[in-house]
Parts: sequence; C-alpha cells; structure tokens
Amino acid sequence: MWRNWLRGQLDEIERQGLYRRRRVVEGPQGAEVIVDGRRLVNFCSNDYLGLANHPDVVAAFRQGAERCGVGAGAAHLVCGHGRSHHALEEELAEFTGRERVLLFSTGYMANLGVISALAGRGDEVFEDRLNHASLLDAARLSGARFKRYPHSDAAALKRELDLAVGKRCLIASDGVFSMDGDLAPLPALAALAKQCGALLMIDDAHGLGVIGDGGRGSLAQFGLTQDDVPVLVGTLGKAFGTFGAFVAGNADLIEFLIQRGRTYIYTTALPPAVAEATRASLRLIREESWRRERVSSLVHRFRAGAAQIGLHLMESDTPIQPVVVGDNQSAVRASEILRSAGFLIAAIRPPTVPPGTARLRFTFTAGHTEAQVDRLLRALADLPPELLGGNGVENRPLTAEAFSFSVGHSG
Repeated sequence: MWRNWLRGQLDEIERQGLYRRRRVVEGPQGAEVIVDGRRLVNFCSNDYLGLANHPDVVAAFRQGAERCGVGAGAAHLVCGHGRSHHALEEELAEFTGRERVLLFSTGYMANLGVISALAGRGDEVFEDRLNHASLLDAARLSGARFKRYPHSDAAALKRELDLAVGKRCLIASDGVFSMDGDLAPLPALAALAKQCGALLMIDDAHGLGVIGDGGRGSLAQFGLTQDDVPVLVGTLGKAFGTFGAFVAGNADLIEFLIQRGRTYIYTTALPPAVAEATRASLRLIREESWRRERVSSLVHRFRAGAAQIGLHLMESDTPIQPVVVGDNQSAVRASEILRSAGFLIAAIRPPTVPPGTARLRFTFTAGHTEAQVDRLLRALADLPPELLGGNGVENRPLTAEAFSFSVGHSG
C-alpha cells in the first residue's frame, strides 16, 4: 500500500512539472562549477560575496580542525560549546550591534527554536505570506494562532493586530525575500510592533553581509536598532560562505533561548572548525567592502541589459533577480536551454513560490565577471519568447553598442 501511494505521489509531482532533481557538483563553490563533468557559469548560488572557497576561510577551517578536531562531540549545554563558538558569538554580536548572539546549527533550526520558545497556545503569530518556509513551519508548530498577511502589506497587518488586543503577539518576516529579492517594509513593521506592543523578529538570511552599512544587513539599510527589531536571525551559509545560523538580541532573549530553545538544546553544536572559518569570513566582510560594491555593480549591469532586451524583472536591488515565467514546464525548459548554453540557473516552482509564478532565479556574486553577465543576457535574448509567458521579452538583439550605452556605468 505505501509503495503504491509513494509511486502515485511521485508520478503526480512529475505530471505537474514540479519534480526536483539533484545535481552533483564537483569541486568547490564558485562563479563557475563543474556539474556532470561540464563547467557551467553558476548563477544560482547564495555565496554572494564569494567566500565559500576563499583561501583565508579555507585555511581557518583547516587550522580549526587541526586544533579542535572535526566534531563538537555534544550539544552546547553538555560539552560541545568551545572557545571558537564563544568567540564567534561575541564577534557577531559586535557586528550586528546586539548585546548577545546564540549560534544554531541551521537557519531552519534557529527559526523553529525562536518561535516555538517565544510563542505558544493563547499567543498570536503574524507572518508575511511570502516568508521562508522555516518561519511558516515554526509558527504552525508553535501552537500559537497563526495568521499570514499579504506580502509587505503593513496596513493589512495593522488590521489583524487591532483584532488581537490583549494577546501576546509576535511578528515575523524575512528581511530580504529569498525568491523575490525585495526588502520587507521594516520601518513600518517596527513602528507597528511598538504601537501594538508586539515582538518583532526579522530573518535577514539574504541581507546580512550584502546590504546596509558595512554589510550589516537590511536593518542597517533602514537604520534600525535592537530596540526597533528585538529579534534578529542570520544565516552563515550564504554571504558568510560557511554553515550554520545565529540569533541576536538582548541578553535576556539569548539567555531565555538557551533555557527554552529546543532546537538549540537538543542538537550537537557546530564543528569548531566551522566557527573558525566563519570568524575569518566575518573579518573579510568587514575589511573588503569591494565585494559588496562589485555585486551591486553586476546587479545594475544585469538590470540595464535586461531592460535593453525587453525582459521584465521583479523590483529588486539585491543580488536576487527573478524572472517570473508562470508555467512550471516552461521554467524548467528555459533552465535546460540556459544550461545547454553554459549556465546553471534554477527553475523555482511551487510550493517554493505561489502557483502560477514559476520563475528563473538569478543570483549574482562577487566572483562573477562582467563578461559572464553579458553572456547571460545574450543567452536570455535568444530564449524562445513563448517560454517566458507573459514576461514581455521582445527578443531584441543585444548589440555591443546598445549594451555599452546601457551599462557603461558599471565600472
């Protein structure tokens, strides 16, 4: 019975154009990767600053492993909390402008741990409809009453909060939305939280290291402090180029999570070598602002070139640049054609995005070159227009003269 059910489910997933297949990547992450023996330009990585294979980060990892071994051996509260973990927490607290930081093994575990510790039966959790799955799942598992408000609609959130007078309320949102690339209306959310006495939590997985003053993320972009946003979640596997996550806030919040955060208490600590590698990547984030500047330049180049060929992009100034196709099969086919042209680009489909909004999600890193961006634009200009649905691409030729005029500011 179970085997037949599983086979039927898989067949239905395939029929809907939603089947996901893993790619085996050989060698390190980078602007180019080898997949199935072929070198491809990688435009779907979250290694925004190109630190995943940086020599200093690799050396710190190696030295950390030689000094502390490979595994942490136990949970943080048993005997797994090492000097490397503690030093990284202190450095991240200083970087984010928070009193304290607590390391988690993954961003998913951080979000589950925070929301399940802070909210429960009788409480209410409000989340943006396009939040990351880990935030949505955390709210569902918490036992609190869970409500989703329309994307970035602070007015709709206000109406919901007005109905929750007298309740303990938690507002949770992405800082940068991972599939759209836009920023949450953080100042409005912070003002609403204060006005209604709610606790505001922001997952800045795709903002930290990339945007804001000194790469301090979307909160820094808007000049918001710990008082404005009491709970900040960050991941280390994206711009930091390593692995793991953290929660930053005041001392009482962190101490409470140590006591009640189940996904912190009941799991083995990160390997100390990962903490050492992250300390090295944090130093690079602080010292090498050119990485953020380069990503921004490439994003502007891509957007200017896309406009030149009549390709409509979503509103985003971040490294995440999606092109909505609509149809699942068309998104997959476009991804396959681009792969045959030498590019690795993911076709993002439901349930990661809402039905009818399948897309190509392009991401840019400090390791990319202008020539690679130009090649990508020419490949997009050559795509069959019918694969892009109502996107509006006019399949206009991208001439060198026109392109130079469009993106000559890129430096």
